[in-house]
Amino acid sequence: MLYRVIQMIKKLVWGVIFMTIAALLQSTLLSPLLINFFAVPDLALLILVYMAYVNGTMVGQLSGFISGLFIDILSPAPLGLNAFVRTLTGALAGIFKGTFFLDIIFLPMALCAAATIFKALIIYLLHFIFRDSVPIYYFFELKFWVEMGLNTLLAPFIFGLLRLGAPLFMGQREKS
Repeated sequence: MLYRVIQMIKKLVWGVIFMTIAALLQSTLLSPLLINFFAVPDLALLILVYMAYVNGTMVGQLSGFISGLFIDILSPAPLGLNAFVRTLTGALAGIFKGTFFLDIIFLPMALCAAATIFKALIIYLLHFIFRDSVPIYYFFELKFWVEMGLNTLLAPFIFGLLRLGAPLFMGQREKS
């Protein structure tokens, strides 16, 4: 029991570290580079999807919540918005743990495209409750489609890089 708790804490710490670095990277380095694309890929979301899919719902929602709070601190979004959205996204992605074979290309692309749509849908619904506080995602705007395209195209690369660091994200018994 204690071993499982220590392994889960290790997964959470490394996942949150990687997601925070990704959030900093996407807001500082990628934002000016990709200004012509109107959108920036959500690297932290891609890492969250990987973490949740590999480790399950509990790790997914906890790492989503903690990294979401860090992203809320870094962004002008209302405090708790990213934490809420990423908690739900991590829980949903974690439900699929072990249901599909994690191939190199297609499953990461499908999972990350679905996570981007889910994130946009949750933010869209929250906009109707908190009109003045929550920015809206318009599904028919170029920004949404560019972000989804970038997330989908980068998913196999991010998943591949994270698989190289599998000992950081998975316990000894879980490696395949």
